[in-house]
Amino acid sequence: MVTTTLRILMAAGASFALLSPLQLRGHDSPGPTNKKINYSPYPAKNFPNRVYFGDTHLHTSYSTDAGMIGNTLGPEEAYRFARGEEVKSSSGLPAKLQRPLDFLVVADHAENLGLSPQLASSDPELLKSEWGRKVHDLVKAGKGIEAFNEWVKRLSSRDDPFKGNDTLTRTMWQRGTAAAEKYNEPGRFTAFIGFEWTSTPGGNNLHRNVIFRGGKEHADKIVPISQYDTVDPEVLWQWMSDAEKTTGTRLLAIPHNGNISMGLMFDDVTLTSKKPLDRDYAERRMRWEPLYETTQMKGDGEAHPALSPNDEFANFETWDKSSFGPEVHTPAMLPREYTREALKRGLIYEHKLGVNPFKFGIVGSTDSHTSLATTQEDNFFGKVAPLEPSSSSHRFDEVVTGNLAKSDDLKQYAWMTSASGLAAVWATDNTREALWDAMARKEVYATTGTRLQVRVFGGYDFTVKDLERSDFAEQGYKRGVPMGGDLKNAPDGKAPAFLVRAVRDPDGANLDRVQVIKGWLDASGKTHEKVYDVAWSGKRTPGKNGKLPPVGNTVNVKEASYTNAIGSPYLHAHWKDPSFDSKQRAFYYVRVIEIPTPRWTTYDAKFFGTKPPAAAPTAIQDRAYTSPIWYTPI
Repeated sequence: MVTTTLRILMAAGASFALLSPLQLRGHDSPGPTNKKINYSPYPAKNFPNRVYFGDTHLHTSYSTDAGMIGNTLGPEEAYRFARGEEVKSSSGLPAKLQRPLDFLVVADHAENLGLSPQLASSDPELLKSEWGRKVHDLVKAGKGIEAFNEWVKRLSSRDDPFKGNDTLTRTMWQRGTAAAEKYNEPGRFTAFIGFEWTSTPGGNNLHRNVIFRGGKEHADKIVPISQYDTVDPEVLWQWMSDAEKTTGTRLLAIPHNGNISMGLMFDDVTLTSKKPLDRDYAERRMRWEPLYETTQMKGDGEAHPALSPNDEFANFETWDKSSFGPEVHTPAMLPREYTREALKRGLIYEHKLGVNPFKFGIVGSTDSHTSLATTQEDNFFGKVAPLEPSSSSHRFDEVVTGNLAKSDDLKQYAWMTSASGLAAVWATDNTREALWDAMARKEVYATTGTRLQVRVFGGYDFTVKDLERSDFAEQGYKRGVPMGGDLKNAPDGKAPAFLVRAVRDPDGANLDRVQVIKGWLDASGKTHEKVYDVAWSGKRTPGKNGKLPPVGNTVNVKEASYTNAIGSPYLHAHWKDPSFDSKQRAFYYVRVIEIPTPRWTTYDAKFFGTKPPAAAPTAIQDRAYTSPIWYTPI
């Protein structure tokens, strides 16, 4: 036998390096010697089996609205920080993440990209411009805010001060792509190349972050499109199409902050021509914008209490008062601003046009302008450098949006800023290609800053026993579809069934509950929604109104602390739609809610001895939103 042979060889001091694999196997070797043996089961399993957390929306000093108001950290510091290194913030504070991120998109504004570092270095190319010299001299004279306002005037009027000369932008773009190449480490950390197209018609937000699948060798062939070129998303999509041909790589765009778009983000008409949306528009929008950033610092956009009055969790970190312009927000704008309502209206468009223009996956990201992707409540470095941690009243009281509003009631203040969010991506590898492909197929979810893990599969034959399978994920892909997927033409007598697993952030809070949110279109053309509690912690039971009692609250406001004495570290559910109609279009997404923890304003009050505004929540229930699974009758 092999074991006897090995003992004899070991006793004789034999070198195993001299033995062939066949000799080591001995005469117990199974089958013919020329037969290929596939002992390891994993080479053939190419489905995603890990979730990666990152930020698709971070600004550095290369963004003029960051660099000219105090951010001194460039892309290199941003990547280093995201990879887990300690850096000094622009205000001189040591800063570090509790755990590194898996990926980062430095998405600096395309408009005069890198102007602030060029002013600081007295760039010779910059000084060739009369406007450049004027602003440079203001900065050097200590009149930075005056210089910044000069730039804002040009931006607002879409009057590029360097029109016809892209040398400055090209130089800084290529420095940024070089930083991405330097810190991109396939398998460990992905440094994506990207930028933000900052469309702000009338001061209203239609911004998109553009993300490249490829590297510097591709991205350096172009210069980013900016608001100076156009504010129309349809022109952006054409530019992206042309850019793919020029660069040889693929691009996608992620819109954000529909909540401050004044009803433009998910409008019923096109921006420029004001034509009703048609099939061609819907196809192009979904070709270029497969995802939507539903949660970030400037508010959470999953739902709104006025649109979802029966959802007790809809009023979460809500920003709905104003934008960057003078226009007054009205309730009629809300349905064209929020994620859930857009998903519902997309069903109507699909019925009419055959294509859904709002069939997007869901991510979160920060939109931080500090170069620091911080989303933990006890480690929040604010929206911009002047609002980094301090005892200054600016930390809470600075106006972020609504500066042009006629009433103070319409202003949004720094204390309202949310320490949110992150993009979670189910992918096969931590590489640009694998992560980008997962984004394109919408196998992603959003969190409001936590790193809780959520997995969901939908199909027609799942049973409760499938929750306990050791090959849970493999069976999910084999017999169903993951988040972002499609179910079609239900078999007779079958209703969609969903398998959900949720695990708390290992450094965070326990889970309160898991919910399935369903939206559907009835035969009369009217949309509906319903929130189902499908798993929850403790021994709570729904009341007569069908609602679960609150999970409780362990937050000690004075000490800015909490415990995991309530909630559950793990929840799972098998849920079958009890009111399914195979003839009705529908979507389903999962929302996972944590137990209450101290909000960042509460941590600040404890640390600095300051007093937040009375309206500031003392606690927060962080959460995750998965991309939907859609059902379509055929």
